[in-house]
Amino acid sequence: MRAILAGGGTGGHVIPALAIANELKKSYGAEVLFIGTARGIENRLVPAAGYPLQLVRVGALKNVSLMTRARTAFDLPRAVWDAGRMLNEFAPDVVIGVGGYASGPTMMAAVVKHIPTLAFEPNVVPGLANRVVARFVSAAAVHFEETAKYFRYAEVTGVPVRQAFFEMGVRPRDGARTLLVFGGSQGAHAINEAMIRCWPALLRQTPGIHIIHQTGERHHNDVLAAYDKLGDAAEVFKFIEDMPAAFARADLLICRSGASTVAEIAAGGKPAIFVPFPRAADDHQRVNAEALERAGAAVVVEESKLDGVWLVETVAALLGDQARLQRMSAAARSLAHPNAARDIAAMAARLAGVGESDSR
Repeated sequence: MRAILAGGGTGGHVIPALAIANELKKSYGAEVLFIGTARGIENRLVPAAGYPLQLVRVGALKNVSLMTRARTAFDLPRAVWDAGRMLNEFAPDVVIGVGGYASGPTMMAAVVKHIPTLAFEPNVVPGLANRVVARFVSAAAVHFEETAKYFRYAEVTGVPVRQAFFEMGVRPRDGARTLLVFGGSQGAHAINEAMIRCWPALLRQTPGIHIIHQTGERHHNDVLAAYDKLGDAAEVFKFIEDMPAAFARADLLICRSGASTVAEIAAGGKPAIFVPFPRAADDHQRVNAEALERAGAAVVVEESKLDGVWLVETVAALLGDQARLQRMSAAARSLAHPNAARDIAAMAARLAGVGESDSR
């Protein structure tokens, strides 16, 4: 079996794609090629994982200047042509689009060549690349039931996340309440600033609270200085290497609501306060967050309304209501998909006409 995974740009695209590739290799003996762009994180992560990577030249169309959109429109036909050449050379049995810049051109080329195609869509509302090809792909693997309506055929598989998120168990009630704050690998200025403003009041309303805060590189010193008087009550990191371990220690999270974060929260069964990134393409973070809020797993606040008073009162109320935290945890865990990588790989194998027994 030969499979191409196309797309990337951010870890939210590339990390699940690598999990799918690993499952294809393990269960079906697949030979895998990645197609990405020169600007994406795939240039670091994919070769490090041992997979070959080829590049097409294409940029963004959403939330960019008119000049950038014009340049991308000009590059797009060549990107489809280059992707088609790569398909001819590799001769895949299936092409999996994971979203991001390279996904659209590669999936277009595969559709034209009548190669089976599988779109992976982790957000409630599909990104531009998947919306463009939605009517033409063979099937789609989605995270949310409401996403299925965008595709001719879709299965709810969830998003692949590290197994450690599923294995942390229920946090015991030991008296100390722990709040985990993060805004993605680069941090989130609005969340960092809100925490700096509110921590004295939060400490008064929630005596004994412990804070674990991932700030990102840029804002680390400012947040560290603001927390200085907390002493052992706060741990401040530029980047948390072992995020499952941080999840396991936390009673409540404050974070963004990208697809991977939402999937990790479901896997870990963690109550969350979501602050969606307001400039995310198609406002997909807000829609993701609201899906968990409707399920009773999270509270959502817009970044523009993230004032200190609201944050203090909400955090204090949640940390003081163990029964509600338990209900939120159960609701989050009900949305988890522990076999996501396996199920997505199985969909790809079926499209390729390969059974697990055929790969041995």
